[in-house]
Parts: sequence; C-alpha cells; structure tokens
Amino acid sequence: MNFHSSEKCQPIPVISIVGGKSNSGKTTLLEKIIREAKRRGWRVATLKHDVHGFEMDQPGKDTWRHAQAGADLVAISSPQRIAILERVVEEQSLDEVLTRIQGVDVIFTEGYKYGNKPKIEVYRSAVHQKLFSKLEELLAIASDISFNNGIPCFGLDDASGICDLIAETFGVKAESQRLLGESFFQEPSKPR
Repeated sequence: MNFHSSEKCQPIPVISIVGGKSNSGKTTLLEKIIREAKRRGWRVATLKHDVHGFEMDQPGKDTWRHAQAGADLVAISSPQRIAILERVVEEQSLDEVLTRIQGVDVIFTEGYKYGNKPKIEVYRSAVHQKLFSKLEELLAIASDISFNNGIPCFGLDDASGICDLIAETFGVKAESQRLLGESFFQEPSKPR
C-alpha cells in the first residue's frame, strides 16, 4: 500500500490509529487529532473495535428492554444524538461497518491493527521494542523517538502536523474550503 503517492483515494479517507500493545497512547493521540481536525472544520467519525464485546445500553432503560425482548435493531433519537445498536450474528468486517458511516470528511479507527487501511502507529519507547506494523502499511508514526525509515514521524503531541499530512495526502478540507472550490465563483448567466 503506497499512501504517499497521487493514487486515487477513496471517497472518505479511513485512517487507523494503531499500537503494538494496550496503553500505548492510541486513544490519547486520537483525542488530540480529533480536536485538531474539528478546529480545522472537518467532520469526523470514529470507529472503535472491541474484541471483547461491549454494552452501551443501561439495564432497565427502555431501549435495553426493547433489546432484551428480542429487537434485532434498537435506535434512540434526541435533538442532539442518534444511536443505533444492532445485534449481529457474526462480527462484521471493517469495510462492512464503514459502509454505514456517511457525511463526514474523515474516519479514524482505533483497534483495527490488522485492517487494510492506512495506519498511524503510536510508538512509545517505554512500552514498545519495535514497530508493530509493516512499513508499507504506515501513513505515519507518532512517537517519543525518531525513526529513519522513510515514513513521516511526528511527536506524540503533534496533532497539527498529523492533520497537515492527512490533508495533503487525502485532500481533506473544511466545509468552507470545499464550498469555495465549487462553482460559486462562476460568472452569472446573462439573461436572454
């Protein structure tokens, strides 16, 4: 996979934040990247993989009761949020889950270290001995040490530099930048 070329990119860039071990700083880095992306006006989605399973609903609440009664899909809506919990027979692939995410500029995943999406690997010298990912899978490395392997390397706090790389590599722009690039500056048509 060559992410540093002019190959045609998929409609919504998907970037996986990975690390070789738990407590490597993936979530902390992702929080910083999300904040920087939002500061730039990007619409951001995240997708967290949990190999252990999870429970988002609260026992006793109406939606929990719906699921306990056998509903295959339970949705809840408020003026601020919509959540949809769907029971699945088997684990869905990353690409299957991604088809459900629309209307954003970039999707960040956490926990899909074996996935086929470009990766930003978090490497902390106190926790890791070597990089987990193959170099050809990496978009970048975020680390407390430098690497000389041809892959862009950023400090663990350099969310701005990482977002610059994402913008350059995938053409991610804020809504206002996208609108300026469209046909708003065409000359008005002349009346007949």
